[in-house]
Amino acid sequence: VCDAFGTGYFYIPGTETCLKIGGEVRFAYDWNNNDAPRVVNGTATGINIDDFQTRARLTFQTANDSEVGTIGSFVRLEATSDGTQGVSLHEAFITVGGFKAGYFNTWADDIGISGENDTFISNAKFDSVSYTYAADAFTIGLGVDELRQADGAFGIQGLASTTLGAVTLTLWGGYDTKADEGYVVGKGSADIGPGTFELYAGWASDPSHYVGTVEWTVGAAYGFKATEKLKITPSVNFVEQFNNVDYVTGGVLASYAVASGLKVDATVDYNKGDSKDWTGFVRLIRSF
Repeated sequence: VCDAFGTGYFYIPGTETCLKIGGEVRFAYDWNNNDAPRVVNGTATGINIDDFQTRARLTFQTANDSEVGTIGSFVRLEATSDGTQGVSLHEAFITVGGFKAGYFNTWADDIGISGENDTFISNAKFDSVSYTYAADAFTIGLGVDELRQADGAFGIQGLASTTLGAVTLTLWGGYDTKADEGYVVGKGSADIGPGTFELYAGWASDPSHYVGTVEWTVGAAYGFKATEKLKITPSVNFVEQFNNVDYVTGGVLASYAVASGLKVDATVDYNKGDSKDWTGFVRLIRSF
């Protein structure tokens, strides 16, 4: 057993490197009142949204102390029952202190509020390098992303966050050097009553590899514990697109902890756009 880096690690025999194996199995039913096809990264797959789907993820984490600090690595593999991608590399990266390099979800993936309605960021996972400095009260970071290999497009991301008592303020920014366009997002969250209130706003100068369709958006959510095991999060978002089409989305996400390592998530969402779609899902998630 290796307890230097948290629970679940054990020494790889004959080495000073610690290994942790984990993962997740998710069984879901997704639905849409218009029987629309499932969309992955902006492309219709031809598979109806109204279907069952099973997803498996397997993770491997390693860590060891060295003369340059703690060296870590992370690998996550993913596969789905519809077989659209087979077994794929979901994330893989190396960390040395605050330095991070590899293929991973960047800070842009954290943009938004709790729930299933925020739609500002189009792409957040890249081959990237970043450095994060974290202190007790604040965090700052800077990263460089390879947006597309075909034309050598690169992007720059920045992050700044501070916690003042019960309030956390976060600022994100990104710039696509090929498109010569960028975005900025601000978010505040605060512990209020039995839950956490979140408010965020984002603006993009024009379409880029980070933001494809949304010019600006404002959203709010409030997640509260109804019981010790049940958390309910209503949310609402207003969206203005680059084509001057605006719409409102709203929904309620419920998460119930059945037991240790087992939970059920369910959501019902409404998109008051031209299509006026009702969507939702029920997911049984086992993590280990």
